[in-house]
Amino acid sequence: MPRAKKNTAGDASLEKQIYDLKQLLEISKSLNSVIDFSTLIEAILYTCMGQMKTLGVAIFTKKNFDANSFQLNRNYYGFDLSCDREYSIPENHPLIKALSALNACMTVEDIKKLGIGEDDLISTLVELEPTLIVPLKAKNHVSGLLVLGEQITAEPYSDYEKEHIMNIASLAAIAISNAALLEMTTTDMMTHLKLKHYFYTVLVEKLETSQEQNIPLSVLMLDIDYFKRFNDTYGHACGDAVLQMVASVIQQNTRNQDMAARYGGEEFVVMLCDTADKTAMKIGERIRKSIENLDIPYEGQHLNLTISIGVAQYDPSADTTAKSLVDRADKALYTSKQSGRNRVSLAE
Repeated sequence: MPRAKKNTAGDASLEKQIYDLKQLLEISKSLNSVIDFSTLIEAILYTCMGQMKTLGVAIFTKKNFDANSFQLNRNYYGFDLSCDREYSIPENHPLIKALSALNACMTVEDIKKLGIGEDDLISTLVELEPTLIVPLKAKNHVSGLLVLGEQITAEPYSDYEKEHIMNIASLAAIAISNAALLEMTTTDMMTHLKLKHYFYTVLVEKLETSQEQNIPLSVLMLDIDYFKRFNDTYGHACGDAVLQMVASVIQQNTRNQDMAARYGGEEFVVMLCDTADKTAMKIGERIRKSIENLDIPYEGQHLNLTISIGVAQYDPSADTTAKSLVDRADKALYTSKQSGRNRVSLAE
């Protein structure tokens, strides 16, 4: 009796599907274990490049949870961007509404067929020359867009590959949604800096890493000088504006791996990873000068302010807890206050 021929193509296809399902499970585990937003975005981009074997990938997401537009993240690969273009998509743009109603990735030609017209935004997307535009959807809500370039093989994406990237996009959207929820519960609504309790949670983890790997870590304590006069003279709305301006300056002078938080009232705290005290002092001085040079327009007036700063580098022999390190930075801040304010002091 002749032996039955094996369905080689069918077996290979089934093995490919099983393999991809296992990959999706690992991707889900990986993405949902990341809570830092910038790290999550990087993980999503690398996942897409590896899974789809694409030469280019970029992502549009909201900069913060209360933003009303999607911005092209500065981490992208394989696309030529124009310096004079603003890569932003309003949340209420017809393209976003159309993608919310669909559950498919699209080409530029597909988008043109939607009948939503070709405004500056669509023209900007066209100029990127994407091969696929993939909505990041979770619970029927678009939380961003993936933009993919052509594959390394230069072959068009197959229907199976399009389905696969939609599954990845769905997992990415859930992870982004979870990260946004975490941001909402750990962020001060006025300044958009982290809250004190979350700062301490992260600082404890970073101190353990610092000690194990012998990596320097420093903390800045900052306090606005004579802040009460803004509230007393111009009202609390003015005080809020001052807090927001100062928070913005602090944020501009910290990196993604650092963390700035509102400590309470007019006090702020900054964790500087992989940073020794001398560099921390320079960063503190840069923040101090930037705030000193601020011109804050308020109801026809131009307001100025200064800030006092204390710096402390983590010392495992002296800092038995995260709180003790912050306390040393706070004492250095007190030294700045006692020495005339508007200065940076280093903890002993």
